[in-house]
Amino acid sequence: MAEMLLGLSANRRIIAGLLVNLLSSICIVFINKWIYVHYGFPNMTLTLVHFIITYLGLYTCQKMDIFAPKSLPIRKIVWLALSFCGFVAFTNLSLQSNSIGTYQLAKAMTTPVIILIQTTYYKKTFSTKIKLTLVPITLGVILNSYYDVRFNLQGTVFATLGVLVTSLYQVWVGAKQHELQVNSMQLLYYQAPLSSGFLLCVVPLFEPVTGEGGIFGPWSTAALVTVLFSGVVAFLVNLSIYWIIGNTSAVTYNMFGHFKFCITLVGGYVLFHDPLSLNQALGILCTLAGILSYTHIKLMEQEEGKSRLAQRP
Repeated sequence: MAEMLLGLSANRRIIAGLLVNLLSSICIVFINKWIYVHYGFPNMTLTLVHFIITYLGLYTCQKMDIFAPKSLPIRKIVWLALSFCGFVAFTNLSLQSNSIGTYQLAKAMTTPVIILIQTTYYKKTFSTKIKLTLVPITLGVILNSYYDVRFNLQGTVFATLGVLVTSLYQVWVGAKQHELQVNSMQLLYYQAPLSSGFLLCVVPLFEPVTGEGGIFGPWSTAALVTVLFSGVVAFLVNLSIYWIIGNTSAVTYNMFGHFKFCITLVGGYVLFHDPLSLNQALGILCTLAGILSYTHIKLMEQEEGKSRLAQRP
């Protein structure tokens, strides 16, 4: 009876963690889009707010013994912190300049770019099956972007830069976690304040400090509350990702990600009335098919690798 109650309690915690991640991951896209559309809040300043709140949240977590911080040399994570700034800022600029559908599908190009970086610079090899799944992903993104009525050069540039910097960041995060023997929260605990410092120096050069639309401009209470709420949600996204992978598996998180992908796309068209043509819908389905195929083949290869290791004498 006691074991049954413990199992039920564990399942409830996992379901609660998945729900937090689902709601926060979807909300952060819609809240940020709302901030850009209805308030015109400066992009880099919003990114800075997210970084500061993330650090404060992580500081609270380590004080509550949710994780133990590890001392890291600053010079080892400088480039990682800079790429963190770029990845969040360019991703937000892509969201600001594009429809949610194009923004979401552009993010799917991160997988092909990561594979290209790892193949070119890290001499990592991938199976032919994995490489073939990149064809429908890329084709779907191109098809959607080409037929998006809101397609524009500025949005394309931001989306491209966002994909490139995000891909670099993800590759470097994996390498640094292995090199420094830290988990994602320990690494983010040092990244967030360092990235905040970099942005603090740069923001006044690109965004007005005072006046209409400035950092210290005459913002309404509703705008400021929404911005702070956005920062809290961004922190919950990071925290719930770590919690889900730690308490379930990367497999669960990846499969759950496809569900969020679909809901975010649908929500964009419902809430912001983004037009959707038949060709765009075909592009979305093509990309989704490629993502599902990639995940399935990748997981199969991982299981085969584990089986071979287990069979070794």
